[in-house]
Amino acid sequence: MAAGACTAALLFGGQMAEKIRVGVINVTGYAGAELARILARHPAVELTQVTGRSAVGQPLRKVFAHLAELGLDVAEDITQADVCFSALPHHASAEVVPELLAAGRKVIDLSADYRIDDQATYEAWYGLHPSPSYLDEAVYGLPELHRREVEAARLVGNPGCYPTASILGLAPVAGIIEADVVVDAKSGISGAGRSQTLDVNHYAEVNESVRAYGLDGHRHQPEIAQELNRVRAKVGVSTPVELTFVPHLIPMTRGILATCYARLTEPLSMDELMERYRDFYTGQPFVRVVEEPPATKYTWGSNFCFICPRLSPQTGRLIVTSAIDNLVKGAAGQAVQNMNLMSGYEETLGLEALPTYP
Repeated sequence: MAAGACTAALLFGGQMAEKIRVGVINVTGYAGAELARILARHPAVELTQVTGRSAVGQPLRKVFAHLAELGLDVAEDITQADVCFSALPHHASAEVVPELLAAGRKVIDLSADYRIDDQATYEAWYGLHPSPSYLDEAVYGLPELHRREVEAARLVGNPGCYPTASILGLAPVAGIIEADVVVDAKSGISGAGRSQTLDVNHYAEVNESVRAYGLDGHRHQPEIAQELNRVRAKVGVSTPVELTFVPHLIPMTRGILATCYARLTEPLSMDELMERYRDFYTGQPFVRVVEEPPATKYTWGSNFCFICPRLSPQTGRLIVTSAIDNLVKGAAGQAVQNMNLMSGYEETLGLEALPTYP
């Protein structure tokens, strides 16, 4: 179908529906490229335009050979889309979102600009916000916690990769744990993006080496705390979490493994703990509660999150491991999941692929 057309019909849910036009801003990053890959096979959308400041005017195939069949050139602006995905860095994204909204488009923002609902908290971690008037309107796009709000939204702040794994790992018990919470998380180097940084994605520096970073404070910490505190508030717990979040860089391309530690405020057996997690995620198509600790390899290329809750037999401490693909459930896949909800589509549409293994 020709670019810009919006005439194709789709048999969906027994009814004929028009395809929606979508655009990706900053396709030249890893999250943007992953968005294009997923949207290329989505049966209810037409990917009409992609942008990338470093590659304007170039054929997309020159930037990413695996996207050659899309037949798109990298544009300067999105002019032909009903829904826009912004994969720009923070600040840069918030500078373009107001214009997109004013043009009547729905927006899923993959930067941090609309994830944190408190302006002062955002600015303490990221600096001055370019468009703070939209913070109250933006919906935090973790469907497992905010599905109804996402469905009604025109602006969604897509969660970060570390927060997605961490929040999903702890949400079922957020109301029955003590305030002191520790999250120890590991990420593949694609989470740092494509820009070259010596100690982050230079092969000789990261290969065969693991290191912690952000020990003085990582920007995903307030995002995780915000959502855990929301869950706590819903069940009447007013004490905010005191979160220690320690990320680590692992010499692999994709994947996040978050190991979360907390103490329960009420006694639970292992059977009761598993039941609580399974009940909490009943009907959530992309969460798998499992009995054995998951590996990141289980999630490659998929929108799944694998969660294993355990109680230490020695200390009684809660230990939860959570694994995702940082570029899919941690970024592009979750963004498409949000788009589906915002557009009235089946939540899983275009995201049914099983993980790639090994």
